[in-house]
Amino acid sequence: MSHIGILCPGAIGHINPMCNLGSELQERGHTVTFLGPPDVGVKVSQTHLDFHEIGATDFPPGSLDAKYEQLGQLSGLAGIKFAITFFQEELKMFFREAPDAIRALGIDLLLVDQITTAGGTIADHLNLPFVTVCNALPLNREPGIPPLFTSWKYKATAVSKLRNQMGTFLLDYLTGSIWNEVIQQRKLWQLPRYKRRNDAYSQLLQIAQLPQELDFPRTKIVPWFYYAGPLKNPNDAEPVGLDQQAFSFEVLNDKPLIYASLGTLQSRNWEIFHVIAEACLDINAQLVISLGNPNADLSKANFAGNPIVAAFPPHQKLINRAALVITHAGSTAVNCLSAGVPMVAIPITTDQPGMAARVAAVGAGEVVPLKQLSVETLRVAIGKVLEDPKYRESAAKMQVAIDQAGGTRFAAGLVEQLIQTGQPVLNARR
Repeated sequence: MSHIGILCPGAIGHINPMCNLGSELQERGHTVTFLGPPDVGVKVSQTHLDFHEIGATDFPPGSLDAKYEQLGQLSGLAGIKFAITFFQEELKMFFREAPDAIRALGIDLLLVDQITTAGGTIADHLNLPFVTVCNALPLNREPGIPPLFTSWKYKATAVSKLRNQMGTFLLDYLTGSIWNEVIQQRKLWQLPRYKRRNDAYSQLLQIAQLPQELDFPRTKIVPWFYYAGPLKNPNDAEPVGLDQQAFSFEVLNDKPLIYASLGTLQSRNWEIFHVIAEACLDINAQLVISLGNPNADLSKANFAGNPIVAAFPPHQKLINRAALVITHAGSTAVNCLSAGVPMVAIPITTDQPGMAARVAAVGAGEVVPLKQLSVETLRVAIGKVLEDPKYRESAAKMQVAIDQAGGTRFAAGLVEQLIQTGQPVLNARR
């Protein structure tokens, strides 16, 4: 049995899948320890996983959540720039504190969220194997794939590839400060220099929370990359925030359910919720709005039409009941497809435009760009998805693909295979 460490951002959308994978490995007899600042510890304490605190000086209690609250109020390029600055601060903290903690704990394998850029270099420094877990859209670069922060469609043309490369160049420019920190740290630790951004990801095993059918066609993916599908709890419960999730399903009626959720970060933007509520006024459906925040003040949630408003309801269980989900197209999009539920996506920032573009490409939903959002445009999109069965049929196809991908148990099996062999876990599915 191994002692497995987890390095991951403090956002619930990243912590939950990592906790689910960690819990599955724990049930198989391994010791699993999350490492992070105090705010991460508060969240992980709701699970049965171990936690080791680092970064309390850089991120004292409450500061990490405050950062995410700031990010949740931003959109577009401003949100991307804020996230990059924040991730650079986190990177420095991990480089400074994580190695000693990992040594002291006796950890012998790391699960590293792909967003946590420091993880691979720390593993190399400690001579430890590590697994890259893509909890958001895969960052793996190749010319045919549009950058994740764009809503560009996939086209196998020379012009599209050139456009993609220009977009990737912009992303590399924006994240240059983070990359330079990594290069300098590897030089300080006398590690081989990365030649490409993709070198920062595990050369043994990479796991993505997508079914392959949802991603754009890739031709240069490494042989140890797996599309495992969403890393969910078998009971459809979110481990973080479970004790705070309150919702009475008896309030639901026989009308089709429209569930609106902007996740836990973008949920601070109540202007979007107001547009959603007004757009649903003349639609024969029941609207439930999740504010994505257990501390939200429900007394201020005065939305048109008096929809059911919940601070932090059981997310997946409401998705399972829904006829349609209105979402920012973060990880919620994959959760919807795992239940065969179509959606209307309102992407706001970071990788959400890329996820929305994939949902549209497989025909499982409509996309309303934030700059084009109005009551009328949203109402039209909602009507299309509710009235045309092709959207639900496409979502159902994605549900089958996700079921076949294997999910949390499949991913845990891959990690165990790496533990047993110490060799790259080559994908026999290809």
